[in-house]
Order: sequence, then C-alpha cells, then structure tokens
Amino acid sequence: MDTTNLIENVMRAVRFDAAFYREAANDERYSRQALTVVLIVAALSGLGAFLGNVLAGAIFSALFGLILGVALAVAGYYVWVYVVYYIGSQFFQGRATAPQLLRSLGYAYAPMALGVLSFIPCFGGLVALAGSVWSLACGFFAVREVHQLDDGKTLITVIGGWLAVAIVTAVVGMIAAIFGIGAMGMGALLGAR
Repeated sequence: MDTTNLIENVMRAVRFDAAFYREAANDERYSRQALTVVLIVAALSGLGAFLGNVLAGAIFSALFGLILGVALAVAGYYVWVYVVYYIGSQFFQGRATAPQLLRSLGYAYAPMALGVLSFIPCFGGLVALAGSVWSLACGFFAVREVHQLDDGKTLITVIGGWLAVAIVTAVVGMIAAIFGIGAMGMGALLGAR
C-alpha cells in the first residue's frame, strides 16, 4: 500500500474535499485504504486509553481497555455506516450503497485519531472530543456527497448514525459494569480518562 497516497487521501478527507468523497465512494480501489484508516484510528484511540490507564496505575484496565476500545471503535464504524445507509436510503431516498458509504466514511473517521492524546490530563479529553466533532463534520460532507441529500436530511442521517454508536457504546459499558469490569473499561470505550 502506498502510504504517501494514504496520507494524501486522508488530508483531502479532513479538509472536507467533496470531490474526494465522491471519488472514494465510486472507486472500489479505495475500500482497502478506507478500512486501513479505520484500523489505524482504532489502534491510536485504543493506545490513548491504554496510556491513560497505565499512567493511572491500572495495568489490567489498560490491557482490557486497549482490546475493547479497539474492537468498539471498529464496530462503531460499521454501526455508523449501516445506520447512515439505512436512514438515508429508507427515509430520504439517498442514493449511496453500503460499500460506497464504507469507503467515504472510513476516511471521515480519520480525525478521531486525535484520541491517541486522550491520556493527557484535562487537555487530552478535549482534543479527543474535538477529533470526534471533526470526524462528525467530515461524515456530514461524505454523506451529503455520496447519498446526495440536502443539508437538513444529511444532518439528521449523520446524527442518527452517531446516536446509534453512542447507544451501542453505552450498552457495552453497562454489560461491562454488570460483569464487574465497570469504570475501568469505560474510559477506554469513551476515549477519555
């Protein structure tokens, strides 16, 4: 894989390049690279949670948080894509296919890599939150271009997808609490300390 091309594509995506989102959606060659972006983001976010727990002296929590955080980040991507696909196509006659959204939203996930800084007290959580908001904005541009929806319908579609991810995260957190894992994994799940 050409890493120069990967970085260039990510830079285009995080700059809200509408032409790039259309290009990625309509070219199957971007599929592998978009998934690579998601996996790198998940690993970086998990690493941030891991470092936060290590600095807090919670080694078991750190390992658990790393594994669960990475898995949940990847699962969250798929939940976001398929909910966005469903809402856009079923309620607003969006034109995108699920594979097109997988490619375009994979790149939109890139700003969430700022979650790697979540271990820094006070500042890190804010930076991770800023990355999430930035990713949501990128997702807005991606969905608008690929689903071909107006701004209002795009906003409802994208936020609906993010709410679904938040619900999945909360459910996993409750299950972890029931099984005694509790708060030690929640920081990793939420990308905060």
